[in-house]
Amino acid sequence: MHSGQKFRQLLENPNIIVIPGIYDCLGAKIAEQLGFQALATSGFGIAASTLGLPDYGFLTATEMLYSVGRISQSVNIPLIADCDTGYGNALNVIRTVKDAIQLGIAGVILEDQEWPKKCGHFEGKQVIPMTEHMGKIRAAVDARSDSSLVIIARTDSRANLGLEEAIRRGRAYVEAGADVLFVEAPQSVDELKAIAKAFPNVPLVANVIEGGKTPQLSVSELQDMGYKIVFFAVSALLAATQAMTACLHSLQELGTTTNFNNMINFREFKEFIGIPQYQQMEEEYRGK
Repeated sequence: MHSGQKFRQLLENPNIIVIPGIYDCLGAKIAEQLGFQALATSGFGIAASTLGLPDYGFLTATEMLYSVGRISQSVNIPLIADCDTGYGNALNVIRTVKDAIQLGIAGVILEDQEWPKKCGHFEGKQVIPMTEHMGKIRAAVDARSDSSLVIIARTDSRANLGLEEAIRRGRAYVEAGADVLFVEAPQSVDELKAIAKAFPNVPLVANVIEGGKTPQLSVSELQDMGYKIVFFAVSALLAATQAMTACLHSLQELGTTTNFNNMINFREFKEFIGIPQYQQMEEEYRGK
């Protein structure tokens, strides 16, 4: 079964889908092992971890697809890829979508920002004309052909054009063929409710960013409002950054990690990453 079909089955389930944002294969494997049903790549996290740069449009299509392709192949659950703006016009979107399908991606997020884009919770975002993004959504739908790739249309227009415009764009993008709608960075509980009320029959995304522009509600609260998907886009990135900082600070201060207990041991990590299985395979194929 194509990963897109697996994700579509989750969309048909009455329960909300909690999706952690991940940025590498290790994080993806941890989330899968813990029982999450789907994952989403974080462009914010991939930019930070692979380039050491902010989510300011520095990642190219090739760099992003290289990362998400490897992540997709490392797990057996659906992966939603943050594909930014599609990296150009409708023709670029077609190539991006076709590449995503070949990599086994379950769904793509395409946003209506101008390129180079910015993180949805940063200042200074600008959006392209609504009709232009409608064309890009139609191009994505056509490019997926008979695959089950899920098209998630994102609008960043709330930031500088207001909520009413974001809702108007959302309706247009759904009409253009998007399967799921993602109105980025609503700024209050009332705005979250207004979006849900405007789209009672469309699967909606809520994006929880700790310290971001949107109120940090619980999964159950968002489900009660009518949201279908909740991304925790940078939670793992922020936690990993703190954990690594604490470990390296302790090493710097004490000259040892002997008493630093906030890490798994080497044996546990070898088991997690699959060393016993590879040792068994190595032995099986060893010349006799």
